[in-house]
Amino acid sequence: MPRRKLRVKAADSARINTELTELRTRLEVHTEWPRAVLAEAEEAAERPRLPEYDATDLPLFTVDPPGSRDLDQAVHLAHRPGGGYRVHYAIADVAAFVHPGGAIDTEARRRVETLYFPDHRVPLHPTRISEDAASLLPGEPRPALLWQLDLDADGAVVLADLRRALVRSHRRLDYAAVERAVDLGGADEQLALFATVGRLREEQERARGGISLPVPEQEVEETLHGYVLGYRAPGPADGWNAQISLLTGMAAADLMLDAGVGLLRTLPAAPATGYERLRRIAAALDVDWPRAVPYPELIRSLDPDVPLNAAFLNACTGLLRGAGYHAFDESRGLPAPAEPEHAALAAPYAHCTAPLRRLGDRFAQEVCAAVAAGEDVPEWVREALPAVPALMAGGDRRAAEVERACVDLVEAELLAGREGEDFAAVVIDVDERRPGSGTVQLRDPAVRARCDTAADGLPLGRVIDVRLTTADPATRTVRFTAV
Repeated sequence: MPRRKLRVKAADSARINTELTELRTRLEVHTEWPRAVLAEAEEAAERPRLPEYDATDLPLFTVDPPGSRDLDQAVHLAHRPGGGYRVHYAIADVAAFVHPGGAIDTEARRRVETLYFPDHRVPLHPTRISEDAASLLPGEPRPALLWQLDLDADGAVVLADLRRALVRSHRRLDYAAVERAVDLGGADEQLALFATVGRLREEQERARGGISLPVPEQEVEETLHGYVLGYRAPGPADGWNAQISLLTGMAAADLMLDAGVGLLRTLPAAPATGYERLRRIAAALDVDWPRAVPYPELIRSLDPDVPLNAAFLNACTGLLRGAGYHAFDESRGLPAPAEPEHAALAAPYAHCTAPLRRLGDRFAQEVCAAVAAGEDVPEWVREALPAVPALMAGGDRRAAEVERACVDLVEAELLAGREGEDFAAVVIDVDERRPGSGTVQLRDPAVRARCDTAADGLPLGRVIDVRLTTADPATRTVRFTAV
């Protein structure tokens, strides 16, 4: 992904790797596979369930970070006769390899999500499946769920269909390569349409009142000299790719809601008090927010590289709390949500495009495939659905804990021995219960940490000098105090 890299002192890889191994042990992350799982994966890879429909002549392509092998999605775009666009979106068919109640299925329900450590990826499925037999690698025929999404000239959906198909990706691209081709005018028809459709879908999102927060995230990166921290900011190609995935997830949600059975990703609307709090923060940060300007339009107008804006955008993440999964099967007394929309997208939505890395997507896929084919939803899916939201909630918490622990560890390693040094930092959050405490963000190195002050309080959104008081890798703790 495009990223702003900050080259600073690197944390020693050998020491960090040892600590990461200990961290996995403390968090009870299982990196080894039971023999039965590996044996079943090998057999399934050799004899997957293959669909009858052959779509291998469709010139699909994938867009992923460099080096990725667990490729869930591939896309093809075309102009529709008479106007508009046709998007084919192929999703890896994990159910072709995972048998309900089998060893792989049981292990996947224990793991729930792929976990990402700086030195090691702990996959949801054995790599024989996730990075080989089921992955949409270029040149290889693969079973997939193939969506056909027809759009009008403005990018609105006019038809959504789904069928199982044998597909073949014709090329593998990364985000930077796509952006270079589009920016330099060298994009072929496929990449030009990829950008066009992505932008049209962004306009559709704007019209719905949806919003994506452009908040740069911390990222740990291993280099030849050790681990460094940087801030990752999604680029345009990330956005275009995300819009096609979101388009598919919204089509899946509509399909399941119409059928009265499925699994949605939901986010309740933020209360009015949440927006009033943001207006107070905007005023404190000198962020101009006229009453007539809707919240999504304000967000799109802000440059996250401006410190005051970055602090405000960080505060906006509070409106996204409460996201979860909702399973429903109305024929069996499990109702659909009264408010099915995902508030950030301003539309119903389902996670269904990353089944190699996320457990719940397989269940949503199977519901959609059955409904689209006019068949009954498989009994094993109906039986499992009520338990999936709790499984996914636990998996999300675990993934967030892993991510935060890894960043905390590298932060502490990078700063260990520099206690007493002063740094320039932006105050990105203030504890409303303790105005003298909050969170600061350093530019160099790319660290976010707690900061305390004995003065009247931390000035939200301002650049201040802070002094490092604690950098302890053993407890993964970094603390500053305002100078």
